[in-house]
Amino acid sequence: MSNEKDIESRRRFLKIVAGSAAVAVVAGGLPRLVRAADLPPVTETDPTAKALGYVEDASKSVNARHKAGDDCSNCQFYSGAATGRGPCQLFPGKSVNAKGWCVSHTPKKA
Repeated sequence: MSNEKDIESRRRFLKIVAGSAAVAVVAGGLPRLVRAADLPPVTETDPTAKALGYVEDASKSVNARHKAGDDCSNCQFYSGAATGRGPCQLFPGKSVNAKGWCVSHTPKKA
């Protein structure tokens, strides 16, 4: 009889451990959402911004690769709102202007 109690105790222990591990993975594994307001803005003088020809206002771009209507808000690398500032994968830890533009602009897939 004690063998059955031992088996049940082990099962209960393993269920608790597995449940705790799952909770820890979910809680610790979820990416922290950062608000764009918390990110410092990228400046046009930033070395990466210079290399990518980033401008705060796409309408003022003199780059021949810029097409009318292209701006950060419709680029696949931008994940912010259509107005204001938001995060861009090309400038980790910084925010870009939704109306900005750089040479890496890639239209979002529909």
